[in-house]
Amino acid sequence: MSVSDWSDWLPRAVEAADPETVAVWYLGCNGFFLKGSDGTTLAIDPYVGVGDPPRTVRMIPVPFDPEDVTELDGLLATHEHTDHVHGPSQAPILENTDATYYAPDDSVDVALEDEAWTENYDVSEDRFEVVSEGDTLEIGEFTVHVKPAHDPDATHPVSYVIEHESGTFFHGGDTKPAEEFAELGEEYDIDLGVLAFGAIGNIPDKETGEPVRTKWYSTENEIIEAASDLRLDRLLPSHWDMWKGMTADPTVLHAHSRSFEYPERLEIAEIGDRVDL
Repeated sequence: MSVSDWSDWLPRAVEAADPETVAVWYLGCNGFFLKGSDGTTLAIDPYVGVGDPPRTVRMIPVPFDPEDVTELDGLLATHEHTDHVHGPSQAPILENTDATYYAPDDSVDVALEDEAWTENYDVSEDRFEVVSEGDTLEIGEFTVHVKPAHDPDATHPVSYVIEHESGTFFHGGDTKPAEEFAELGEEYDIDLGVLAFGAIGNIPDKETGEPVRTKWYSTENEIIEAASDLRLDRLLPSHWDMWKGMTADPTVLHAHSRSFEYPERLEIAEIGDRVDL
């Protein structure tokens, strides 16, 4: 397991924060901490692994050690891929907090069966709650709506619309544009939305090691299409920083979004940055 490049300053910063609205920290890859004005804290897809070199190689710092997270109310997963469901990254957080793990069925299966979190960590099965599209969760001051996502590489992906009295946050996981997003854009006034953005790169094949042309995340046009359908006030591109051969420059999205009404603004965040609703 990797060790934090930044010691424990990020978990301590989250604990010490007293936001007036909702504070959002970008953890790199597709991970986020959210903390509301009453102190409720959520994590979505936190991942501190290094990948599986030489096929997937982490290109950014490891921002925290999971053992240093001691205050958390809910841990949400969007889908079953290893950089979203990862025992060494997430099970120690459950050990050290009272958080419930919320995830779709295939993600919970990875945690309980493939990775055997309850056997390898001090975590009981009653800490896991399976969610599906249409569910609504009340976690402290947050209302979390489980919504569809379109990720052909995943077996059961979901997205989350997270409402707070001060604003609404959307996390799409690794989704591409989805038919349902136009309806979501009409139903919710989304202040800040996270969508995965990346490149098409040559990634070594799992068996042969030979480079294979691979597309994992939305292109420039796709991410703006999704953001437009969702009517995002602010778009925060994620995942562009993570994998060698799959990195991208999110600032190019200024040009791609210029002729669209939405998103109204781009929120370019680097790993460790805090953005407020």
